[in-house]
Amino acid sequence: MSQTQDPAGGPVPEPRGASDGGPGGSGNDGNEASEAARPAAPFATAADPAGKAAQLAALTAAVRAVEQRDPAERPAARPARPAPQAPPASEGEAKAPAAPAAPAPVVPELPADALRATVQLLTHGGAPAAAAAELAQAALGVLGEDAPAVLQEDPWALLGLPGVRPEQADGFAQALLGPAAGPGDPRRGRALAVWLLEQAALRGHSAQTAQELHAALEKAGLPDPDEAVQAALEDGRVLPFQEEETGPGARPVAEDEEPPMRVLFALERLAQAEESAAEGLARLLATFGTPTAEASEAAGAPEVEPADWERAAEAAGSASAAALVRAVAAAPLVLHTGDAAALGELSALLRAARGLGLRARAASWTGYGRDALGEPESVTLAELLRPGAVERTEDDFLALDLLVVQDAPLLDLEQAATLLDALADGTRLVLSGDPGQLWSAGPGRLFADLLAAKACPVVASRTPDLGPIGELVSGIGIGELTEVEAPEKQVVILAARDSGEAVHRAVQLLTDSIPRALGIPAEQTVLLTPGHGGPAGTRALNAAAKARLNPGPGRFAGFDPGDRVVYSPVPGINHPGRVVGGDQAGLRLALADGGELVLPPERVDRLRHGWALTVHQALGRRWPGAVVVIPEEAGPGLTRQWVYTAFGRAERHLSVVHAAGPALAQAVAERPAAPRTTRLRALLAESTPLG
Repeated sequence: MSQTQDPAGGPVPEPRGASDGGPGGSGNDGNEASEAARPAAPFATAADPAGKAAQLAALTAAVRAVEQRDPAERPAARPARPAPQAPPASEGEAKAPAAPAAPAPVVPELPADALRATVQLLTHGGAPAAAAAELAQAALGVLGEDAPAVLQEDPWALLGLPGVRPEQADGFAQALLGPAAGPGDPRRGRALAVWLLEQAALRGHSAQTAQELHAALEKAGLPDPDEAVQAALEDGRVLPFQEEETGPGARPVAEDEEPPMRVLFALERLAQAEESAAEGLARLLATFGTPTAEASEAAGAPEVEPADWERAAEAAGSASAAALVRAVAAAPLVLHTGDAAALGELSALLRAARGLGLRARAASWTGYGRDALGEPESVTLAELLRPGAVERTEDDFLALDLLVVQDAPLLDLEQAATLLDALADGTRLVLSGDPGQLWSAGPGRLFADLLAAKACPVVASRTPDLGPIGELVSGIGIGELTEVEAPEKQVVILAARDSGEAVHRAVQLLTDSIPRALGIPAEQTVLLTPGHGGPAGTRALNAAAKARLNPGPGRFAGFDPGDRVVYSPVPGINHPGRVVGGDQAGLRLALADGGELVLPPERVDRLRHGWALTVHQALGRRWPGAVVVIPEEAGPGLTRQWVYTAFGRAERHLSVVHAAGPALAQAVAERPAAPRTTRLRALLAESTPLG
């Protein structure tokens, strides 16, 4: 494995001058949420925390107090902030071949008086005049027409608006309330508790332990975190739970001893999604083999005999494919683990099921995955769930006997709950994916929790991913970063002194070395990096790549025809494409998965240049060439999971440009993944017969 040469064989030239750097600071992959709440200026931390045992006792008491109340007596929760939705396809426009994306919400016409009053209130509270109108529209969308009255009564309700931070809400409250806006105000505590759980959700957690939430509230300057938690519970947007402690850190207990319990807090919408997903899985397990799938009977779906399944397994073509067919014959829910090399096993299963007369489909995360499988009637998850796109029963269930879901680790809890709700009783479900790759952009870790719960059969693919890239990625999966033989320069590792040099070398590889030496054009190579910000984030890399490949003034909202872009309507959903042109209707994009998309001006803020992506943005896809950039400042946050996923995006050639020094090998060996707190495993243990 070459350490100092580019794919063309010669030494990599030194950078000429300063690199095109982006803004300082580092951004997190995906949504760039901060990893912890900052102290909420201008209030100083005044807490004098009690002992940890007393804190936990108080929080446990709060849980019990709320759980023992009659649900009818609990105050109604405020409506959850609607998630941003993807725009509907324009008339005559090709379908958007992408992962789940709901239609755009209907935006009501905002009353002029309410909008004017909200703008005046926000301006009085210190909002810049240039931002007040946009913020007022967001406030009316979240809080309704009574937003001015709601904010006047509770200034910290501002924290529920997108992009608002605690210090900004504190400043707004002080402008409205004066000296009465103290750090211990119950309204402040309630808003901070909800905001902290929202921030945890951006990092993938579906819940937080009592200790985690208590510590974050203390850091935010709450004199009495217990009171803040209680206020959030009474408000109804936060729900409490108790469950048995599990995992590596759980204390072993004797047979006659009560197991240790932990207290968790979750946002109501995530608690409902996690419980709905668990109930949907339990329903499939409980109804398998029972005559409850009336739609299947009406459609004439045959009852397949065990001998027929066995003949189909023997004809599947490989031992792994045969094992998958046998598992599906015997169980309603099957996990299939494997990477891109295992797609043939899914194809063999689908052909076997159709040969037995079953209605079988595969659904992928992206159009790339759909096309890579190459099976007829395969769709994306968005297409599968889009009304009218796939046949449904009279009861509005998907008219399927078997559904295979590719890239299943990318399903977050809310997407999983929606998918499971669409499956009729008795439907067979195969969740397939690579357990070593990054989890979903949204909260939860459905695939990993199912593996840990051992609630269903697991078929591990034995089909190897041959070649130097496959060998390298396989080693990373078991914690080893080793040199591999790459006689045709399939893998090249380049060291960089700093992030500026890393950007220069990465763009040189993209624009010159890889096309010249390997014949892979720049449009078939992707630059990958941990985050958007920082001197070697996507912004800096895209600026440098545009300057070399498509220089221009950015005449259409910062973009020019020919620019490579990625459109992200919601977190975790990414459509690569290219700018074709623009007019008053918006930007016209040619999507990589086929079709065109007209992006109206109000949605251009969800478009980024796309020569460089974060690894989360690249999930569900592979490219002939990939250049992975690892800046020095990314070292402490690297994980084996991130490295495994990043290196695995390459099909024919992988270049790694890193300034992280020994941090790269250390991450692979010692940091498997960033932990996530979820409830699904415990819910499955309670509700599934095999849990």
